[in-house]
Amino acid sequence: MKIISYAVYKKMKQPNRILIYNMIFLIAFLLYGCKNDLDEAKKITLRENTSIEKITGVEIVYSERGSSRIVARAPEAFRYATDKPYMEFPKGITMKFLNEKEVESTLQAKYALVQEGNKLMIARNNVVVVNKKGERLDTEELIWDEEKEIIYSNSFVKITTDKEIIMGTGMTANQNFTNYVIKNISGTIKITQP
Repeated sequence: MKIISYAVYKKMKQPNRILIYNMIFLIAFLLYGCKNDLDEAKKITLRENTSIEKITGVEIVYSERGSSRIVARAPEAFRYATDKPYMEFPKGITMKFLNEKEVESTLQAKYALVQEGNKLMIARNNVVVVNKKGERLDTEELIWDEEKEIIYSNSFVKITTDKEIIMGTGMTANQNFTNYVIKNISGTIKITQP
């Protein structure tokens, strides 16, 4: 590459100067674009080395002593075989929590992620839980701890019963949603029957 002296540069015609400006800009742009981000490269390598299983028409049954305790259904699931395996339900999930005789509660969400190692499920986007008394919980995020048999949320929650609507931020309940506590109540509306 020739180095152009300032005197030669001043004698150049205007189109040649524009060409040189454009070349300098292009070289600077290309050099900046070639910079490697090691963290991004690791993420790409991890994604390529991750084993993924796709399952459609999913039905998962959790049993205890021969009786079904939980039945989960989803249109689609992905299982990621990483160091900490997890399952993702991008098209939603419906779960039924059962006792020996009947459905105790149902849970629906438009998205769910199950962390297999620590037995946690995170449900997001229009999460609805209904218990056998007809009480309904609405929230945007709910966590089910399978080991402790509880559900909880740190997000806004709305619980609707036949007598009132209670709103707040954060709640904890047993997984059947028959006993619950709202942490920070922000409002209660009494429902009167006509």
